[in-house]
Amino acid sequence: MGKQAKLGRMKRILPVFLLPILLFALVSCSKRETENQPAKESVAPLAVKPLVVGMELAYPPFEMTDPQGKPAGISVDLAQGIADYLGRPLRIENIPFDGLIPALKTGNIDLIISSMTATWEREQSIDFSDRYLRTGLALLCATNSTIGGMRNQSEGEGRTFAVKLGTTGELYARERLPAATLHVLKDESACVLEVIQGKVDAFIYDQMSVYRNWERNKETTRPMLEAFQMEDWAVGVRKGNDELRGKVNEFLAEFQRNGGFNELGEKYLADMKRVFEQLGYDFIF
Repeated sequence: MGKQAKLGRMKRILPVFLLPILLFALVSCSKRETENQPAKESVAPLAVKPLVVGMELAYPPFEMTDPQGKPAGISVDLAQGIADYLGRPLRIENIPFDGLIPALKTGNIDLIISSMTATWEREQSIDFSDRYLRTGLALLCATNSTIGGMRNQSEGEGRTFAVKLGTTGELYARERLPAATLHVLKDESACVLEVIQGKVDAFIYDQMSVYRNWERNKETTRPMLEAFQMEDWAVGVRKGNDELRGKVNEFLAEFQRNGGFNELGEKYLADMKRVFEQLGYDFIF
């Protein structure tokens, strides 16, 4: 066979011989590309941003910790309800009461739910939700104190009061009792101790706390539960965050309609509720 014939034959054989090799290479490349691409079902969705709620976990049964050290109480249940309503996970930040508004303003937290009274002064810095609880200021008095109430400013003359820093009790005393001496302390327990030891005439605080602290210290204190200033609690929201405030208000209205607040009262405050009703005082919810 001549050279030309041999070359022609080889040209015909080569494509047939190379075809399986080319097909194998294409399949291998395709397989590798497929293997390197993540499966659609394995792509994780974007994480939902937690709802960060600030509160001071030192005011049972509203804000406290359980035996395992986890946040618990009425405000924690309320915060969880709001987070569920928004479809977001909840994160609680334990912050001293006087640090809550700064934390909200700087964006470190989304909401304040910490038994906070909605006052005109606070509304200059933050926004508030609709009110969800009504209470009043009362007195936890030392047994040796002759104080008779808070009918007028003259009640403060020559008197000494314990008040917790940043609370409406402190605001009331500074504005309405200019002739009184104030012991301003950071902790509720420290204020109660001042009363027990007879260092002050009374501790200015809310009715529920006054009742609770009197129950624990009946030998050394006496309660004056009649409120001399009514107050409303609300959820604190950063200025201008109207969308979140609107959602919180929607939740509060629905929660009220469905009896959620009554359930919280029975769960955490059943004994106190009965006592207040017997004394003729309106209960908080």
